[in-house]
Amino acid sequence: MAAFWAPSTQRSEQARITHYSQWLTNRSEQTRFTDYASLWQWSVTDIEDFWESVWEYFDITSPTPYSSVLEARKMPGAQWFKDAQVNYVQQVFRHAGADRPAILFADESGAEQELSWAELERQVAALAASLRSMGVTSGDRVVAFLPNRPETVVAFLACASIGTIWSVCSPDMGAVSVLDRFRQIEPKVLIACDGYRYSGKTFSRVDVVEQIRSQLPTLQQLIAVPVLGADNAGAALQNARQWADVLLGDAPLQCTWLPFDHPLWVVYSSGTTGMPKPIVHGHGGIILAMSVSLGLHNDLGPNDRYHWYSTTGWIMWNCQVGGLLVGSTLCIFDGNPGYPDLGALWRFAGKNRATLFGAGAAFYASCLKAGVVPNELADLSALKTVGSTGSPLASDCYDWIQGNVGNGDIWLAPMSGGTDLAGPFIGGNPTLPVYRGEMQCRVLGAAVHAFSDAGESVLDEVGELVCTEPMPCMPLFFWNDTDNLRYLDSYFDTFPGVWRHGDWMKVTENGGVIIYGRSDATINRHGIRMGTSELYQAVEALPEVQDSMVVDLEFLGKASYMPLFIVLREGAQLDDALYQRIMLGIREALTARHVPNDIFVVPAIPRTLSGKKLELPVKKLLLGHPIEKVVNKDSMANPSSLDWYLDFARQWLSQQTDI
Repeated sequence: MAAFWAPSTQRSEQARITHYSQWLTNRSEQTRFTDYASLWQWSVTDIEDFWESVWEYFDITSPTPYSSVLEARKMPGAQWFKDAQVNYVQQVFRHAGADRPAILFADESGAEQELSWAELERQVAALAASLRSMGVTSGDRVVAFLPNRPETVVAFLACASIGTIWSVCSPDMGAVSVLDRFRQIEPKVLIACDGYRYSGKTFSRVDVVEQIRSQLPTLQQLIAVPVLGADNAGAALQNARQWADVLLGDAPLQCTWLPFDHPLWVVYSSGTTGMPKPIVHGHGGIILAMSVSLGLHNDLGPNDRYHWYSTTGWIMWNCQVGGLLVGSTLCIFDGNPGYPDLGALWRFAGKNRATLFGAGAAFYASCLKAGVVPNELADLSALKTVGSTGSPLASDCYDWIQGNVGNGDIWLAPMSGGTDLAGPFIGGNPTLPVYRGEMQCRVLGAAVHAFSDAGESVLDEVGELVCTEPMPCMPLFFWNDTDNLRYLDSYFDTFPGVWRHGDWMKVTENGGVIIYGRSDATINRHGIRMGTSELYQAVEALPEVQDSMVVDLEFLGKASYMPLFIVLREGAQLDDALYQRIMLGIREALTARHVPNDIFVVPAIPRTLSGKKLELPVKKLLLGHPIEKVVNKDSMANPSSLDWYLDFARQWLSQQTDI
């Protein structure tokens, strides 16, 4: 296969990963590599030496020396850099400079803001001092209900600087979904907005904030952020400290030295049953892994302006803020990327001279279908790199990006990973060719393979995405997960001692990777994962609905298709009124992204003998798998219920002529 793009000699020579490889050779003759394949193999074989080299190359500092890089190669439970002390914020502000801004911000209303590194540090220090005065200490939890704005970055950094554990939800999420997350971690402080703007409309969230506050018994303080207006938050959110007040003063920034594995944040990824999984990542692991993924694989540094469109409900928000760890200027946008048209983000990127532009794959597909030509809308001459994630990027989007974005020599760097490790397993490399429809490489330090059902690594065949060696960014634990039972069940239930991620993948003959979508029943809409249990709570709360099941179908190069199957109570009908109530209930409880494409009334929901819904077998049926390979009817409580789905699958698949 001919390469879609190849780097120029100049680009390869100037890449940070080239500099790192040369630095390795100077460090030791034993680490001299002729190509990326050998570099990657070393990084996943001699993992202790690799991660120690990352510590040295990115100049991570600790007031105490580490006694070992890795105590034992095991998952979970790997202990990295024992006895070292770090702080995420300490590493961030080592890159501060007066010659470039720290944050460039705009929202869809036209509001703009620029924060210098000095002002960012002042605000972080002031808020940290205010939190300390409220009695917030290391290990406490502070939660936020905020959109993607500079205030959110400031709040996170202030918490991290004192060792407080951070967690954030997007304000377009319903109260039930937010409470399902925040209740689990018992926060002391809530930082919340009065509302948000989207598609030219304002949405007050005052009532939702009050509902959240009233049902979090451990809360001791509310800080109000006036997104919709300076007067609105103060008047509407009673007994709250105001954002402007907690930023007063010029306290010096004091970063608390913390153990390497001290919790940094709690993020949430949902399975098919139970509450959202509260995933805890550590300061040290995130510093190291994001330095690799952003600094080496995305080629970011102090001279870059880094934009990745995201809400605070997506792990890409955390990954964008991580750009500060390598000194990049953050270009952040709050609002609908399609308002007033699909040129909004491109105009924002052009105005702010972004060098890396990132978004979910669905955004590029929408631009292509709408006939958008970004180069006609904005000056994108500063742009060097376009990133993509969330779902597989269609091949025709590769051509559209290269032909319509920047100077015709754009490095296209899709990646794939997840909330679980706050970064990629698969990513880009500015020194390698790009092949249409493929991601370039497995990330350094990520021992990723495609496994067959027998647990064997396969090449040029589709298999389960697994990781066979520990990484510092893997979760420390799930909050309140007794004996690590949920953690083990989430990643290690299929191949003991090997991380199973839940994606179908293929390692190609080029050394690249193709991701074919989820191999489990988790909903992954526009890059935001939600558990089906959360949707069922909203749907089955309606008196007319007796039972329900949803599956999220992903096909390479196509938008996901998510049908909802419902069993109605006797006498009920799926008329327009009930249809709209179901849709509204899902929208309010989760997000608008998780509204299904279609609703079908079915006679029964297939269940196992233990009562679990057979989501994954039904999903596989709709993807064309034969029934004998997806379910054992002897394990079912109601095997005859599959008849309806078999008939539906035949009819539906016959209409999908292009998959």
